[in-house]
Amino acid sequence: MFAGERSPHLARGLARTGDRPCREAWAALLLAAGAVLYNGWLLEYLLPTGLDPRHSYVSELYAADQPFRPLFGGIESLCAVFVAVGALLAYGSASDGWGRGGWLAMLGLGMSSVADVLLPMRCAPSVEPACAAVHPSHTVTSALAHFFVFAAMALLSRAAVTARPRLPLLRRWGPRVLALALPTAVCTVGPLFGRPGWHGIPQRAHLALVGVWFALLAAELARSSWGRTDLVTSTGLRARGEDVPVADAP
Repeated sequence: MFAGERSPHLARGLARTGDRPCREAWAALLLAAGAVLYNGWLLEYLLPTGLDPRHSYVSELYAADQPFRPLFGGIESLCAVFVAVGALLAYGSASDGWGRGGWLAMLGLGMSSVADVLLPMRCAPSVEPACAAVHPSHTVTSALAHFFVFAAMALLSRAAVTARPRLPLLRRWGPRVLALALPTAVCTVGPLFGRPGWHGIPQRAHLALVGVWFALLAAELARSSWGRTDLVTSTGLRARGEDVPVADAP
């Protein structure tokens, strides 16, 4: 095949490949923002919420009768949207079933978190003795969010080993974050079984670890996006017969 006949096919291939770095870059930006917003509960230390962080769930901040529900519920909702859209953008960059499953789990996490805000706790059990710790609909959405985040961690950590190219940041740190996040989540279930107290500390540690997970995903996507951009640029230069710049040797 002559070069002139090959160039339209090559141009289409470059166009398709060139879209991927853009999607990955946007996904990285959204997940980085999500890492910050997921820990918006830190604002409770600046506001008169009336809740004790040691003994309260973070979701009590946006319980239906709480004064700062619009603020904390809005932060949670915005974070959930960012995570869901970021997962959709990153889904196309997955090279195998493990990765695709992981990004679908991240999408599920975002959707469950939106439902968590739409179906809030009716009251704050840590400060209202008559308020039950189990609010059925909210408990279900929270359980789904936990399921999806752990599924995403497990699947994407596995994809970091099987994917081509490899994902070194996730391969190294993903299993470690999962190993720490799982026990912190388990330590938060006391109030659901009639044993409240001190569950706020492990829950906030868990949320911080999920934020670290989002940051890891963002860093990996950003690294991949830069690598693909360099590949598309160099391939395009070669296709036009131009010299590809070579980095100076150290």
